Amino acid sequence: MILAFETSAKAASVALLDGGILLGESYQNTGLTHSQTLLSMAEELLKTCGKTPADVTAVAVANGPGSFTGVRIGVAAAKGFAWGKEIPCYGVSTLEAMARNLGVWEGTVVPAMDARRNQTYTAIFRAEDGKLRRMVDDCAISVEELGEKLIYCKKPIFLVGDGAVLCYNMLKDRVPGLVLPPEHRRHQRAAGVALLAQELMDAGVAGDGASLTPNYLRLSQAERERLEKEK
Repeated sequence: MILAFETSAKAASVALLDGGILLGESYQNTGLTHSQTLLSMAEELLKTCGKTPADVTAVAVANGPGSFTGVRIGVAAAKGFAWGKEIPCYGVSTLEAMARNLGVWEGTVVPAMDARRNQTYTAIFRAEDGKLRRMVDDCAISVEELGEKLIYCKKPIFLVGDGAVLCYNMLKDRVPGLVLPPEHRRHQRAAGVALLAQELMDAGVAGDGASLTPNYLRLSQAERERLEKEK
C-alpha cells in the first residue's frame, strides 16, 4: 500500500494506492501552505479509507522539479513518514507523474511548469498503446526552446501542468497540433506519483529514503546570487 505526496506547485495532494488500485485521493488548491495542510490531508485520507499509518508499506513523493519550498516540504514529509516506519520511500519525477495523470490518449505529452525567469520545467513523452515512452529528459528551458522541440513531434501534442496555458498561448500559432486537455487532467496530482512508484516497485527498484533528495534542475535564487558575488 503506497501513500503518495505531491507538493511541487501551488496545489497539494495525497493519494493512497493499494495493489495498483487507487483507494482515494485528497486535492487542495486553496493557497494555504503545504506545511499547514499536507499531513492533516494524509491523516484524513487514511481515516476515510478505513486505513491507519500501520497499513502503509511504502511512501512516494514528487521530488522535483517544481517550487523549491514545495518540493522540500513533500520530500521531508515522505522521508519522515518512511523513516519512522522503516519502509521504502520512492522519489519520482514531477513531470513524469503529471504525464501519467493525463491518461492513455495517443500522441505527445508535454508537462510544463512555470519555472519563472522566462523558463519552463518540461519533458517530452510519447503516448502509444496505453504506454508512455520518454523522449526528452527533465530540463529547464525557455518556452521558445520548447517550441522548437515540439514542431516535429507526433500530433496531437497535449500540454499539461501549471505552465500549460502559458505555453499554449505562446506557441499555438507556431506549433500545429497543440491541445489543452481538461483542467482536471492538467495539474500535478498524487495519484500519478503513486502509479509511477508502483511501476518502480513492480520492476524491483528499491525505495531508498536515505538517499532521496530534491531534484531542482537549477540553482535557487540565493545560490545564484551568491555565485555572482563570488565572481
